Parts: sequence; C-alpha cells; structure tokens
Amino acid sequence: MKKTNLKKILAFVFLSVVLVGFIAFVEKQTLYKTFQGTEIDIKGVSGVYFVEDAEITKILKEAFPDLKPGLMLSEVPMKEIERRLLGHPFVKSAQAMIGQKGILNLKISQHQPIARIAQPLGADGYITTEGKVIPTSTSYTSRVLILEGKFAEHIMDKGDVNTEMPELMDLIVFITEDEFWNAQITELEVNDRDDIRLFQQVGRQIIEFGDGYDIANKFDRISVFYKEILPRKGWNAYGRVSVKFKDQIVCE
Repeated sequence: MKKTNLKKILAFVFLSVVLVGFIAFVEKQTLYKTFQGTEIDIKGVSGVYFVEDAEITKILKEAFPDLKPGLMLSEVPMKEIERRLLGHPFVKSAQAMIGQKGILNLKISQHQPIARIAQPLGADGYITTEGKVIPTSTSYTSRVLILEGKFAEHIMDKGDVNTEMPELMDLIVFITEDEFWNAQITELEVNDRDDIRLFQQVGRQIIEFGDGYDIANKFDRISVFYKEILPRKGWNAYGRVSVKFKDQIVCE
C-alpha cells in the first residue's frame, strides 16, 4: 500500500471519528435542552416528613400534565411550579432549579408545628413556628402543646396567632423552648385574651395564668409554688393555683 493512500485512509478514519463525536456531542447538548425528569429534596422536621415525594409528584402530574420528558427546558413553568407547591399547607418554601442534565430539582422545606388547636366539634389544626394555623396531616402526628377553649377556636378560624393574639404566641414559644416547662405543661385552655389556664403532666392543679403577658415573672411564681409550697403541703393539697395577679400566688 502506497504511503499516500495510507495517509488518506488515516485522514478519513480521523475525520469519521471526529464527525461521530461531533454528532454525539450535538445530540447530548440537544438532550440536555429538554426536560428529563424530576428530583425532589424535602427537608424533614426532626426526622418527620409531613410532605412526601409521592404527594409532590401527584401535584405536578395533575397541575402540569405537559411536564414530560422531551419538553423544552424553556417551556418548563418554574415559577408556576413553585407557586403551586406553596399551596400545600405543609410546604414552607419551594425552589425549582434545572440541573445540567435537564433534571428539574425541587428543594422543599416544611412548616414546623409547635402547638395543636383541638376542637371538639371541628377539625384540629397545627400552629407553626411562624404563628400560622395549618391543617393537621393525615400521615403523621406531631406531639406538641395542645390548645383548647373558645378563643383558641377563634384563632383556628382566623388562621394566624400573631395577628389575633401575639402574646399567646410568645407564651407558646416560652413553654416549648424551656426543657422543664415543655415536659410539664401539656395543655393551654384559652377561653379569652385574659383567661388562659395551664394543665400539667404531673399535678392535678389547674394553673390560672390570666393574660399572656409578664410570662417569665408568672413562671417564676409557679416555680416557687413547685419548690416551696408543694413540698410542705403535698401535691394534692390544692385544686387551683392563680398567678394572674401581679406578684401574687393564690392557692385554693
């Protein structure tokens, strides 16, 4: 074989390899310009997931029927997807991003329940760390402080603690963030703005708290009741304890 022919063959092979590589590159680039699927990343709350991947997938399928592999990435309705996911009561934030391989990445964070409003004649609701009232989950139950009473039901109807009674939110946060009180106080009966009653894990006394102000001082007085009065009188000596009046502890 002549040297000239060999060079032509090698050149032809080289150009063929380059052409095949170029075609593959173009096809790959075209592939990545179209929607290829979805990856869902949900941030749990203390290991609990009130929102599941299957729910998100169902929402996308029902709300965006055209969101299928092959759809041009420019046609993926990112903002609409985020807004639709935010309509889920337990979704706190939703961020939609397109990855390099045409994958729609959804990063979702959940609302965190901090208390629960219990209604004898209606559906219960959770109070989130932001004070928003949301429905309970059919999948999971969170063990949190319970609220009952006429005004608690009023808050349930209005949907926001901070708007209706911000001092109550302060009280809820105070109890849940304190290790001892979080274990000891199990329920608040909220009958009115100035008629809050506390129920305990240990002890049969109803604690009349009054309004939701001067919280630290009132709990200091309840501590005095626990540390100084109960050891002398016994846990069953009183049925009612009131700290609603300034600088007083009333035991009956």
